[in-house]
Amino acid sequence: MRWFYTLIFYLAIPVILLRLLWRAWRAPAYARRWHERFGFIPELETEKKVVWFHTVSVGEFLAALPLIRILQQQAQVQLVITTTTPTGSERVRAALGDSVYHVYAPYDLPDCVARFLTRVQPQLLLIMETELWPNTIAACAQREIPALLINGRLSARSARGYARFGAMTKDMLEQLTCAAIQHTDDAARFQQLGLPAAATVVTGNVKFDLTLGEDVLAQAHILKHQWTQGGERLVWIAASTHQGEDEQILNAFAQVRASGTDAAKKLLLVLVPRHPERFERVGNLCVARGYHMVRRSQKTIAADTDVLLGDTMGELLLLLGASDISFVGGSLVPTGGHNFMEPAAWQLPLLSGTHVFNFAEAARLLQEADALRLVDTAEALAQEVQCLISDEGERKKRGQAALSVANSNRGAMAKTLNIIERYL
Repeated sequence: MRWFYTLIFYLAIPVILLRLLWRAWRAPAYARRWHERFGFIPELETEKKVVWFHTVSVGEFLAALPLIRILQQQAQVQLVITTTTPTGSERVRAALGDSVYHVYAPYDLPDCVARFLTRVQPQLLLIMETELWPNTIAACAQREIPALLINGRLSARSARGYARFGAMTKDMLEQLTCAAIQHTDDAARFQQLGLPAAATVVTGNVKFDLTLGEDVLAQAHILKHQWTQGGERLVWIAASTHQGEDEQILNAFAQVRASGTDAAKKLLLVLVPRHPERFERVGNLCVARGYHMVRRSQKTIAADTDVLLGDTMGELLLLLGASDISFVGGSLVPTGGHNFMEPAAWQLPLLSGTHVFNFAEAARLLQEADALRLVDTAEALAQEVQCLISDEGERKKRGQAALSVANSNRGAMAKTLNIIERYL
């Protein structure tokens, strides 16, 4: 079956190149470093044990970063970090600089993967969450390179997609050395597709182990004082929004403002698109709606600022820390949602759309604690925001509930490190 998949992948190369061109037109960063995607990279020269850690994009890299920093403390380890997206690559370089070997991951074609492995010579592969590719896993198995899935998750929707290639998926999963899975439901779906029970370990979600550093705490305190004009206004952040959500967020914001209360009139909306290529379009959308908009890159806001556009990269955790209410994007459209634990760590009450299948377990726990409310329309979102800005006690109660969920589910990081250390 894998030969058929590989043949299709080779035949699709013109389509892949056209897609790269299309992405490059929308986001110029995709026009650079194509050679890396085909495995044409500099040889890594080191006598240390090479650990290849693949994190597909920003979210996966940020979740993996605490693990990466711990692994960096081991003198015998040389880390190779790969991503697939330019935004993920930018985060790697901003956070780690030259302390790791960083390139794009190779396409899942035998020659591309072989070139990569020959030039890097990894002795361990760590894959974050669900970025599984059959030729990559097979090539590691052939070279006796242990392949570990870290913080694995598999929604019912993704499982149905893998099931369409049942024989190939089963073969791929059987070649995984170990899979550290977030939840028993995820583990059951993996095993139904062919992951051996002996290779399955339920560790929990490492995103629950987020710790806020003293520097970000201090920066957030200063930023919040600036944004709120010394506590005179509240801040609602809509984080990681996708195409089709910004209009709904702005509709909800208009409805809240129209309620006429003092808190509603002063409410500041912080709108943070997930992808940088959308910054300009979303900014124009805010201006077209008649709002006084300021970009985060301009650094300053005024008392009459309606919307702050989050047009910088790597600052979301800080922006959340300066906010009072959070909406987590990718959820009013069928993207599957994003990480709830960052706003939970800041004790923020959580709002989200109903499309949370990528974070189903975290959403369930937060809903049960009444820390998270799901909405499916702009009107329902506006009602929830209005409730929270008018009731300080409710904001604090739901925010504390979010933090309690995060704190009570810690421990996945230590379990995951114990698994990794078996192969170092």
